[in-house]
Amino acid sequence: MFANEQQGTDTVGARRRADAFRARKGSHVWDVDGNEYVDYPMALGPIILGHNYPAVTNAVEQQLRDGTMFSMPHPLQLAVAEQLIDVVPCAEMVRFGKNGSDVTTLAAKLARAYTGREIIATQGYHGWPDVWMGQTSLDRGIPDVVGDLTESFEYNDIESLEQIFTAHPGDVAAIVTTPVNLAEPEDDFVQRMREIADREGAVLIFDEILTGFRFAVGGAQEYFGVTPDVACFAKGMANGFPISAVAGRRDVMQTIEADDVFYSMTYAGDALSLAAANACLSVIREENVTDHIFEQGQTLQRGYNDLAAAYGLDHRTECVGYPPRFSAQFSDETGKPDRLAKSLFMQECLERGVLFSGNHLLSYSHTDSDIDHTLDVYETAMETVADAIDADDIDDRLDGEPIGATLRQRTGEDG
Repeated sequence: MFANEQQGTDTVGARRRADAFRARKGSHVWDVDGNEYVDYPMALGPIILGHNYPAVTNAVEQQLRDGTMFSMPHPLQLAVAEQLIDVVPCAEMVRFGKNGSDVTTLAAKLARAYTGREIIATQGYHGWPDVWMGQTSLDRGIPDVVGDLTESFEYNDIESLEQIFTAHPGDVAAIVTTPVNLAEPEDDFVQRMREIADREGAVLIFDEILTGFRFAVGGAQEYFGVTPDVACFAKGMANGFPISAVAGRRDVMQTIEADDVFYSMTYAGDALSLAAANACLSVIREENVTDHIFEQGQTLQRGYNDLAAAYGLDHRTECVGYPPRFSAQFSDETGKPDRLAKSLFMQECLERGVLFSGNHLLSYSHTDSDIDHTLDVYETAMETVADAIDADDIDDRLDGEPIGATLRQRTGEDG
């Protein structure tokens, strides 16, 4: 009834809200009501240059006029593959997908086919497919036998990895790991994984979905100086356009060409995403993108932790991780995650124009003024949280329900 009576007004309002939601530029976004925010989740990480970055937008617009899908491989496939081979230490051959789960799952399949073994030793979050979810609490709908072929180990716990090889002698196909999460590697942990893989004849696979092109042009493998056999990339590769890649040693990658190993995807050759990737990678290679992200991230991370100390909350909240990717974590007096305090902090930030989720994935477009404004907002939010903890009335200050657990917390990865 109301829709019919107010159709004209509602249509205009809906269009205005849609226009506001579509508005985005650099490090800023606008919600459906026209409120402006400095964006730090950056679409969960893919926006490495900035929203609507001109070089990428122009490349995509030009390609849209030239065509998007073709019966034969587009030359852009070769161009992007060559860029990856130029900068990624492990890359000798490349295959494309559309999202991270495509290529992490393909990498596990390649390792099994290459080694003739079945067990995957894994650490961290690598997507939703059965091979990764079968050994988590989110295993409903997955046959037990699938989970039985995946064994988890802990980051910085080399013994937990060694135990998998002891329990499955001669049958571990791959070590699949995020090269760094939020905790720094200890006791040459990344290098020791490389040594174990060499000793045991397993394939070392780095999931660089989040670390690729952020930690260094060549990814975390360049940053830490440890070259895996295979690496997976997606976020940061095309500044938000859907594309992913698995890149690795020629002998391992050639396994996919065998008659009994199959991988196919119609949209892996989508020319729009390839154009975006080609432009994005060119900017990253030619400009100081990673240096800028490191510098701005370091300023913001240190500023947050200094504010926490100033307001007596350094035992309750801290930004942990590396400048290209860090997370503001909250804990109660017992050390358990404090979602109420985080919810109040988030609420105060949103009301003042900072899109805060805890995770920070800065872009090339985040400016000094963005950081200054954000730290001003963080100071106000910190003061509010400190006062609420002292008064023991956080619940009363929340406008809505507190946040829940994140996917990574539910699957056992930090952050």
